[in-house]
Formats: sequence, C-alpha cells, structure tokens
Amino acid sequence: MFFYTLGIRFYNAMAKVISPFNEKAKLYSQGRKNLFEELSKHINPNDKNVWFHVSSLGEFEQGRPVIEKFKQQYPDYKIVLTFFSPSGYEIRKNYQGADYVCYMPADTPSNAKKFLDIINPKAVFFVKYDFWYNFLNEVHSREIPLYIFSSIFRPNQIFFKFYGGKYRKVLTFFDRIFVQNQESVDLLKSHGITQCSIAGDTRFDRVCEITKNAQNIPLVDNFCQDSKVIVAGSSWPPDENLIFNAVERLKQNTDVKLIIAPHEIHEAHLSSIEKMTNLKHIRYSQATENNSKEYDVLIIDNIGMLSRLYKYADIAYVGGGFGSGIHNILEAVSYSIPVAFGTNYKKFKEAVDLVSLGSACTIRNAEELYSVFNRYLTDEALLKHAGEISQEYVQKNLGAADKILNEAKIK
Repeated sequence: MFFYTLGIRFYNAMAKVISPFNEKAKLYSQGRKNLFEELSKHINPNDKNVWFHVSSLGEFEQGRPVIEKFKQQYPDYKIVLTFFSPSGYEIRKNYQGADYVCYMPADTPSNAKKFLDIINPKAVFFVKYDFWYNFLNEVHSREIPLYIFSSIFRPNQIFFKFYGGKYRKVLTFFDRIFVQNQESVDLLKSHGITQCSIAGDTRFDRVCEITKNAQNIPLVDNFCQDSKVIVAGSSWPPDENLIFNAVERLKQNTDVKLIIAPHEIHEAHLSSIEKMTNLKHIRYSQATENNSKEYDVLIIDNIGMLSRLYKYADIAYVGGGFGSGIHNILEAVSYSIPVAFGTNYKKFKEAVDLVSLGSACTIRNAEELYSVFNRYLTDEALLKHAGEISQEYVQKNLGAADKILNEAKIK
C-alpha cells in the first residue's frame, strides 16, 4: 500500500507538471485545487449526506437513475457527487440532481480521512469499476454502508489472479455488490465474496427515461424527410471509413441519409470526416431548418444530442468496436431499432445478448457493413422484427435502480 499511495502521489504530481501542455491534465489538477476548502464551505457534516462516486460520463449515466430515485425516496438527504475524470465532471458539474458536485480527491489515506470528515456520509455508492483502495478502506473502517452497482466481473481481472489477494481484499469492504449477471455472482462467490446479488444494469432505466422524454429536433426532421436514416454514434476514424464506404454504395440504389455524431468533435477530426465522403454534407452548426433537407449527411458537431438522434434512425451504427471497445448501444436499441458495430464488443453483456438474439450485428469490414445496412433497409419485415427484439430486450431489463435501493440500508 505504501507503493500504491506513492504511485498516486506521483500521478498527481505529473498531472501538474504536464498541465501547461495538456488540457485534460490541466482540468484534472485545477479541479482539485482548494477542493477541501470548497467542500467545507458548502457541505455541513451534520446534514444527512450520501456520497455517490462515478469515474466519468458513462458511469454517471449508469448512476443517474439510482441518484434520482434516491432523491425521490429520501428527499431530506443531500447528495454529494464526485467524478474522477475531467471529461465527466466538466459536462455534468451543474447537474441539478445532486446538492454538490466536485472532483474526487487523490486516493491517499490522508485525503480519504479529510474528505469523509467533511461530508460525513450516511451511505456511499460507487458505480461499476472505480476501486480506490484508501477511500474504500476508510469508508469500511468507519462502518458506513458501502455499495457498488452495475458491476461485471471476469476471470481475467486482477482480483482473481494468483497474485490478486491484496486487490481482492477491496471487494470485501462492500456491504453489497450489485452485479449485472449470474457469471459475476458465481465468480465472486468462488473467491469467497458472498455479499453480492444480481440487480442488472441501471443504464436500461436511464435510456428508457431518455426515450420517453425525447423531443423532436425540427432541423433533423427536415433533414430526414421520408428517407431511410442511418445514425452513426460515437464514431472514430476506423468506423467512419467503413460507414462512408457503405453509405455511398447504398445511395446508388436506396434513398438513404446519414447522421454521424463522432466521438471527438475537435476541428481536425471534423475536417477529416468532411474529406472522407463525396456525398453532400453539412455540419449541424451550419445547417438551418430550411436548407438541411438538401443534404445527404448531417455531421453533428456538438455534445449531448446523440441520445435524441437515435429516434430518427431505421438502423444505428455505434463506434469504438475497432478500438478499446464499443460505446453505449443501449441508447440506440431503446428506440426499437437494430444496431451494428465492430469486433471489440464481447466485454459488453448487452452487445453479446443482442447479437445472439438477432437485433445486433458485428462487422469486420466495409463489405459486411454494407450488407447489414442493405439487408435491413430493403426488408421491412426483417427491420420490424429486429426492432421488436430490441424493444423486448430493453423492457425485460428495467428496474435495476429499484432493486438496488430496496436492498441498500440507509442510516
């Protein structure tokens, strides 16, 4: 633990060193400056505080249904929400569902003690994968109810290696581990971690709420008209090359339009996307309700719109499958449509499930993507059947947030 804490201190020191040259490091360091002073100004340790911690934006979306249901059930409690990553904090720092939002301090023993002294939480909830030893150890030693939810465990994780005993110890700190599947329960119990149960994935609750409340976007309505529509979300360059190749071929015989929302929207990436295609294209920020219908490709150059755009899709493509792993496909399938993605998807239960059920397709190249798009967009019965499978799958997996709060013990 000495070397672990030393590594944490070194990481934070390096973030400060490179912050003049790296925007994320700058946000990471500046966001933690005077953190305890600000906490002390805004948090009363005598209040009934509850702490929720998420790593970044994706984990926040998983935690959000539990946060909001908690607030409904326990309106006299105050919620402190922490982020590890700048990419999550900067987007959700003004989230109204929490009483106070801030960065998580660096995971050192002294920081853990100081942080918990200030907020004095009645319960602590972590989301999915963020295991910070010193904080979790301190919460456990104070006998504060501690939970983690929407987790998935696999045999190749460090907890279950022959040298993973010290890492595995952190799992014993939790009063309850809420996992997504039976395989995780079996794996944990085989290593003596018995305080676990299946609650499912809280993202289903979240995407269902988004879908129910999705508003029309007049500019996009006019862009789509009566055409078949493909929405490509969270795309990276390897995805984009295949998408444009497939859509340009489709365009020869099918009235189809493409909405593409890249994962990164800096100018260099947007410019490279524009150079990839000969189709008539326009950025969302440059389009109007009147002129959008003239174009074949709408390039989304903002953050936060994607979950509403899937509403317009006949079929979706979700990026990341040719990199570290696919992005969120549930936002798409919650609109009762089929989805396609690259080959790196097997860590994601919903992707594996939907491939086996038949409403998701994994592709290796542009030819396979063209075949998938063409098959669904020219066969209404097939498209409808895949959509029904997606809808049924989402409906069967709702209710995780309720299960978690029903089992959690709040002081």
